Amino acid sequence: MSHDDGITPSPQGDGQARKGRRSAPRKRRRGLKITLGVVAVLLLAAGGTAYWLYSSLDGNIKGVDIDKAIGDDRPQKLPTSGQNLLVLGSDSRAGSNGGLAGGDVSGARSDTALMIHIPEGRASATAVSIPRDTLVTRPDCVKSDGSTLPSKERVMFNSVYSLAGPACVVKTVEKMSGVRMDHYLEIDFSGFKDLVDAIGGVTVDVQEPIRDKASGLDLEAGPHKLNGTESLAFVRTRHGIGDGSDLGRIGLQQQFMLALLKEVKSQDLLGSPAKSFKIADSLTQSLTTDSGLDSLTKLTDFARSMDGVDPASMETIMLPVAYDKIDPNRVVAAEPQATELWKAIREDTEIPASAKKSPATGG
Repeated sequence: MSHDDGITPSPQGDGQARKGRRSAPRKRRRGLKITLGVVAVLLLAAGGTAYWLYSSLDGNIKGVDIDKAIGDDRPQKLPTSGQNLLVLGSDSRAGSNGGLAGGDVSGARSDTALMIHIPEGRASATAVSIPRDTLVTRPDCVKSDGSTLPSKERVMFNSVYSLAGPACVVKTVEKMSGVRMDHYLEIDFSGFKDLVDAIGGVTVDVQEPIRDKASGLDLEAGPHKLNGTESLAFVRTRHGIGDGSDLGRIGLQQQFMLALLKEVKSQDLLGSPAKSFKIADSLTQSLTTDSGLDSLTKLTDFARSMDGVDPASMETIMLPVAYDKIDPNRVVAAEPQATELWKAIREDTEIPASAKKSPATGG
């Protein structure tokens, strides 16, 4: 995640893109379940306490009616039972976010963007990172105030959120990919920090020293257990790795996402109601979802449907991009790789190796 002029995990993207199979089912497998704390609370609480817990957590969640905002101008749903989920990390510095590194940035942008594809069968998942500095064609969108934002070519992907909000980001991703998003999840910076602190930190293995004054990150090579503030700096760092662009940072974000899921899965949340509530509370307070996930009941049902997905089986790739020929500090979708990638996801088939190779690597 990052915050400069424009937004996102295996390579980079601030204003400097250049420099700047199904696995065998296992008993009680729990994957892709950051919302597991919600489930635990519902299972363990009882009577008036249960109602209070439910009401408290349920009231935290903010919902956006994506279907109403976009209308019928959308791709067809998958012909299978597969699911596509757009996950955004918001870099708003409002409220409690203001004290975080980079708190002098105005407005809010979608700093991290992941399109998660869960194929039919729910036994695996693929997370596609969209570099925030990718130049895209923004479709015409209806803003929150009811006005229309006209279509425009060659805009930075992460600028879409700040100009027109989450529904326009969903519409932009659908237009560029031809893939319909079934759900939308957004978590803000302060919520991300609180979630990591609630689970007691996340351990990552740093391959080489990282020193980034912009994010405040200073790590030697080797394993590190990061707290919330350190984790936020880790996923936002850019200048301390690779060529200093957003592409290098994407690799760190993907690494951290898998480490976070592994940590959640390893904890005995069902045996600790208090910890489960703390995690669920910190998560739901920072969540904005589509109207299909904007309640505890809906989130719980979705989490249960993901029981078969293990973090170890999740593939993380970056949307193949190339440096833009006009502005080398930006990237554009690389062809034919991007077309092959989106086609495989639309058809719920295996993504070919050729569709995972990106000309712009970020060093």
